[in-house]
Amino acid sequence: MPTYDLYARNPGDSRWQVPATGAARFSWEYDNGRDRLLALYQKGKDKQWDGQKRIDWDLEVDPYDPLGTPEEAMTLYGTPHWAKMTDRDKGELRRHFASWQFSQFLHGEQGAMVCAARIVESVPDLDAKFYSATQTMDEARHAEIYGRFLHEKIGMLYPINDNLQSLLGDTLRDSRWDMPYLGMQVLIEGLALAAFGMIRDTTNKPLPKQILAYVMQDEARHVAFGRMALRDYYRQLTDAELREREEFVIEGCYLMRDRLRGVEVLENFGIPRAEADELSERSEFLRLFRQLLFSRIVPCVKDIGLWGKRLQQAYVDMGVFEMGDSSLDQLMAQDEEIAEKLDAERFAAEERERVAEVEEAIEEGQRLTG
Repeated sequence: MPTYDLYARNPGDSRWQVPATGAARFSWEYDNGRDRLLALYQKGKDKQWDGQKRIDWDLEVDPYDPLGTPEEAMTLYGTPHWAKMTDRDKGELRRHFASWQFSQFLHGEQGAMVCAARIVESVPDLDAKFYSATQTMDEARHAEIYGRFLHEKIGMLYPINDNLQSLLGDTLRDSRWDMPYLGMQVLIEGLALAAFGMIRDTTNKPLPKQILAYVMQDEARHVAFGRMALRDYYRQLTDAELREREEFVIEGCYLMRDRLRGVEVLENFGIPRAEADELSERSEFLRLFRQLLFSRIVPCVKDIGLWGKRLQQAYVDMGVFEMGDSSLDQLMAQDEEIAEKLDAERFAAEERERVAEVEEAIEEGQRLTG
């Protein structure tokens, strides 16, 4: 079925064109490169995988409870709207929220693919171009997987959130070569990683857990890439240039914190926008979620050297300043371990099934010949 037939809201034009700015840069130095980035490039090649084969698409998903979301986590829980809803209504609400979440993941991954391709074009160093090429493939795979999950398992999509689209557009329209790194690798992917991790660690449904664990394994490399490249570059910038980037980070963080709440879903259930905003603001679960969204961004921003007083104060105001002391390396190591453990458990289970089948066949053969 065409994607347009599955949208819960009219997505508008099927094409979004963002005018390209900035220069395409070539490098004629093919032998020299930073060892850390070249090692990451090698890892990016070694860790490529096929989403058609690695993920068990035969696993069934209940579209009306695709993530096992508890009632307490629903924005309408405890409100008069919730009291009026039937079990069928609540299942439909779960379906819409899961569709909205994974649709934003899907649109964000397409944005990441385009940004990674833009980095290949605009970054001056060949080692960074090499790695960005592997990331472009990673992001294409992620978009493919999220798109398949939405089409085949949930049967519904939502358009890109206006504010996510705005931040993505600002990132792509900026002519400075480092801005796709900062906007996508640090802000958008940092937010996405936190959201992926929260669902991965709380869902009791095996298929979305697989998808998120394997995507996050790739994203751990992408964050490492952005940190390396920007840390090296930002050491060379003037205070004024650093402040410009900090202002971009502040604006982007407020935009995502205040606007990425899924109010479009509530509007689809007949709740006026103003009330939907108020309900989202009052939701204890969403308040916690908004804080956790910055668990990957704040330490990364601090690590790359954007830590001026105005940026620090913004994080104090958001209640996330202390996250600057978190260890990104530890978080990324955990992402790797979770994906590898999931693979090991799956392959061990498959091996046990194969052994059982062989033993059953042997017993059946012995009965027939006995």
